[in-house]
Amino acid sequence: MKIRRRQFLHLAAGAAALQALPRAAAALDYPARPVRLVVPFAPAGGADIAGRLIGQVLSERLGQPFVIENRPGAAGNIGTEAVVRAPADGYALLVVLTPNAVNATLYENLNFNFIRDIAAVASFSSEPNVMLVHPSVPARTIPEFIAYAKVSPGSINMASSGNGTTPHLAGELFKMMSGVKMLHVPYRSAAPALTDLLGGQVQVMFPTMSSSLAYIKAGTLRPLAVTSATRSPVLPDVPTVAEFLPGYEAGTWYGVGAPANTPAEIVAVLNTQINAGLADPKIKALLAGLGSAPMPASPAEFGRFIAGETEKWAKVIAFAGIKPD
Repeated sequence: MKIRRRQFLHLAAGAAALQALPRAAAALDYPARPVRLVVPFAPAGGADIAGRLIGQVLSERLGQPFVIENRPGAAGNIGTEAVVRAPADGYALLVVLTPNAVNATLYENLNFNFIRDIAAVASFSSEPNVMLVHPSVPARTIPEFIAYAKVSPGSINMASSGNGTTPHLAGELFKMMSGVKMLHVPYRSAAPALTDLLGGQVQVMFPTMSSSLAYIKAGTLRPLAVTSATRSPVLPDVPTVAEFLPGYEAGTWYGVGAPANTPAEIVAVLNTQINAGLADPKIKALLAGLGSAPMPASPAEFGRFIAGETEKWAKVIAFAGIKPD
């Protein structure tokens, strides 16, 4: 997920302005020193924003710095492996996100098994994608788009921010469930893909809400649906894809993981404090500004969620024959 610099600075300022929260009483002396929070993507992107918010929450509540370490590369696999190899003592944590579930199938020769080697600690937030079309597309609803696509084979080009990215997978899931045919056109990032969608070189895209909200509000691109299971409070008049294709759901989610065998007591402390932070109105407001929503869960619930996402995207990857760039 890409985010403009102005949005990033605004969000960072908002997080820094959070009032200090009382140090939580813990059942053990953790953390006793700074904690490393690895973000497996570059600064200023969605994973980095989520990581800094999580770090802010935990620093305020646990009284030790949670230091962000950006380790980008290989679609998140480099940073993930760094945490897999770290000591299981709670002092190296990972910002977990959708690509972790995707990469388990997309990459055949990983040096780790994500579900086995990373313990689910806490989920944090989720953000829907939005199905956008160029105004030249003669469809204003999902049924109209499906009908148009089926009578106009070969006329719809679907942009994405790259093979195996969330926008790509959201589009392939739509193709799989609707039976329509669209030609996938991968770009190196969301920005050039959206530029060509604005210019009409491609006809449809499933970008993240945060990257596309300005175009929707300006009326330059037409939203047909959001990809979440329920309607977004940011776009309450835009239906969900699932209202027409029951069971459809896609999006970007964030959370925290730790090396396998991290003590359960440490996982419990982290989970409790992240969930408490998500109840804070200031965090809720910051997430809402990005079109995101809090996603509290227990470690077991988050683990089951990751397993379900891994299984779901494996089916989509096999259906579409997706290979990494």
